[in-house]
Amino acid sequence: MANQQFKNSIEINASPTIVEHCISDRTLMHKWLNPALRCEPVGEWSTEVGSRSRFIILIPLVKPTLEAVILERKPGLIVWGFAGFFQGSDRWECQEVSQGTRLVNCFTFEISNPVIRTGFNIFASYLTKTDMRSQLHRLKRVAEAIQVEEKARNIEKSKPKIT
Repeated sequence: MANQQFKNSIEINASPTIVEHCISDRTLMHKWLNPALRCEPVGEWSTEVGSRSRFIILIPLVKPTLEAVILERKPGLIVWGFAGFFQGSDRWECQEVSQGTRLVNCFTFEISNPVIRTGFNIFASYLTKTDMRSQLHRLKRVAEAIQVEEKARNIEKSKPKIT
């Protein structure tokens, strides 16, 4: 039973602060998460260490759910730990680069049940990898749109007032 790991990264033309905000703000998160996935807080929403949430896959009747807890949190880094039909972690790291941010997402997990593991490897592994890449592209669009809006606001603020 070895851990599996899916790792992806993307360059985003937005500051690490904006990219991190897209990951930590639940409203923004639902703009880039797979539409079949919902993240619901357990108690108040937070991305501080120890905060809990549930990731629910919106499959009719079944709705598989992963319990999540923030394992590690510092500026530019959020690590969710999961337990449910598999155990693992989902690490999101913002790395500052010259044009903005390199976002690295590393999903590490283990499926202990051999039947579920085989089913995942046959039917869901490819879809999961593809969806992870798609999520990064959706997140990129959200973060870059916010960066453009922020720049426009700053330009507007810097214009001299004519009275």
